[in-house]
Amino acid sequence: MHTTDAVDALVSGNSLQDRHAWVTGAGKGLGQASAVALARLGACVHIISRTEDDLKKTADRIGEFGGTAEIVVCDVTDYEHLKSVFADAIVDVLVNSAGTNIPEPIADVSAGSYETIMGLNVKSTLFATQFAVSRMRQGGRGGSIVNLTSQMGHVGGPNRAVYCASKWAVEGMTKALALELAPEGIRVNTVSPTFVETPMTAGGLSNPDFQSWVLGEIPLGRLGRIDEVAAAVAFLASPMSSLTTGSSLLADGGWTAH
Repeated sequence: MHTTDAVDALVSGNSLQDRHAWVTGAGKGLGQASAVALARLGACVHIISRTEDDLKKTADRIGEFGGTAEIVVCDVTDYEHLKSVFADAIVDVLVNSAGTNIPEPIADVSAGSYETIMGLNVKSTLFATQFAVSRMRQGGRGGSIVNLTSQMGHVGGPNRAVYCASKWAVEGMTKALALELAPEGIRVNTVSPTFVETPMTAGGLSNPDFQSWVLGEIPLGRLGRIDEVAAAVAFLASPMSSLTTGSSLLADGGWTAH
């Protein structure tokens, strides 16, 4: 994504005007918030999820301020369906937000839980990116890819062997792709949040002992907010970060500074 003045992009409020942004996992949580943030920057946002009702809620939020959203019902782990979604797409921005976690000790990890986590967190990210890059190349104006990972893509966590493996994998993938795609003006970065109260984390955070442990590990002393993560995504997706690629924006409250 090209710009003559990154400061202009910062203050203009429409730095993604006439651009097409695609967001996976856009029905809830961080994906929904990211889609709304990109629409606020002027992008036409294509929102992807398995659940149409969730996508309608996201589209309604975007419509409240006059933004544009296209609903795309797709299971991103379905390779052929995902490929068809991007077949003729205009893509300037891709946000890979779809993800999952099944916290369990190593003794309890099953082949099924491994396939579920790695399939959604890694495989779908790789192939959504592959299809999007093909369309970015066709468009010839570069682009920005933002992968939602986690602070657990930089450190370890108990009962999270597979989840950490998946997020470290995406961090490595991001750096490799940043080097490969930089000559074409396609930037690739990650946003790595700490614990944020979303539908995926709500169950664990409802346990007082677990929440106490989490808060004790965050130097700022609080959970992250969804809007804070969405702001980081919007920054990396837009020309505001035109010199940034191969990086991870750690929205972690200081967790990984230990």
